[in-house]
Amino acid sequence: MQDIVTKEGFPYSFTPSACATCGGKCCTGESGYIYVGKAEMERLADFLKIDVEELKRDYLYKSGYRYSIKERENEGNYECIFYDAAQDGCTVYGARPIQCRTFPFWDYYKTRVEELKRECPGIVDV
Repeated sequence: MQDIVTKEGFPYSFTPSACATCGGKCCTGESGYIYVGKAEMERLADFLKIDVEELKRDYLYKSGYRYSIKERENEGNYECIFYDAAQDGCTVYGARPIQCRTFPFWDYYKTRVEELKRECPGIVDV
């Protein structure tokens, strides 16, 4: 039996084992924002063995008053700067931001389940 993750208030469940087959759809595709706070910046910098200022310069950009992870264009789509298909995904997985850790349980998707299903093969109807 596969592990299925549920979260109260969400009209779907998630099968994490599907991550091995999807090719990083949550890390690639349309442009978006992955916001990081101070503690997340420090965790990422420690993980990368660089200082926070270097992290900001090389991996983040300022959007309004917040920082978001940079993206790179790849064949007409965008991908997180930390995503590497050749390395099977996230190169900072152990230090990834909370926004990444909580996917697919984002409030945005509570009323957009069909959209989420197109992005994530691990979504299961409740």
